[in-house]
Amino acid sequence: MPPFLPISSRSLAAHLKRGGVIAYPTESCYGLGCDPRNRRAVRRILKLKQRPQRKGLILIASHDRQVEGYLQPLPLAERSRLQNKPAQAVTYLMPARSSCPRWLRGEHETLAVRLTAHPFA
Repeated sequence: MPPFLPISSRSLAAHLKRGGVIAYPTESCYGLGCDPRNRRAVRRILKLKQRPQRKGLILIASHDRQVEGYLQPLPLAERSRLQNKPAQAVTYLMPARSSCPRWLRGEHETLAVRLTAHPFA
């Protein structure tokens, strides 16, 4: 756990599990986060950002395994691109599985994915 975090990881996990929303640092700016499987929590973020659901959101993760359930199986070249995180923040548009919730991808057939090396993620 990063030393700058004022609460325990257990408390944070419980908050997210209950549908809570958090603000957290990334390489480029602060972001709002929640459990992406929790529709109510995602709606809270959309409301806070005043963002229409149809636009979709960026799914941020520390490892490609965290997002693979949302994406169609990827060719080796695409998978390698995800596994080799660049030093700067890069968001990829990847083909979403049909089971990927609309509240994440909006009206798109792709999902915006950013893999981060930030210690908080």
